[in-house]
Amino acid sequence: MNKKHIHIAAGIILNKDGSEIYITQRLAKSHKGGFWEFAGGKVELGESALEATIRELHEEVGIEATELEHFISLSHEYPEKSLSFDFYLVKSFNGEPFGKEGQPGKWVPICELGNYTFPEANDPVLAKIREVLL
Repeated sequence: MNKKHIHIAAGIILNKDGSEIYITQRLAKSHKGGFWEFAGGKVELGESALEATIRELHEEVGIEATELEHFISLSHEYPEKSLSFDFYLVKSFNGEPFGKEGQPGKWVPICELGNYTFPEANDPVLAKIREVLL
């Protein structure tokens, strides 16, 4: 049986001085519900990962990302699906992020990200954030 493959693009939203990152909590009914994440979602057919990140940030947290930089690509296997990710640093944006889909969201100091539970697929991203941004 072939696993479903999903390409996901997400934004690591930095505050103006680069000391905090905006994270959201997955809704209880979703895969990995209750875990924290970086806003993003599926890359649609004919869409680049960058375009998907910009679209998803608008749809999920209500911001217009204006300066993005590719941060990391990775893959992760779950028993039921195969995921590939592209994460972008969001260095500048218009608006103030909030959970447009009812999900909790908050600004977290980078040094405190370890206090939040993220899906295991995010481990390499969190390690690189600690290495590069702290």
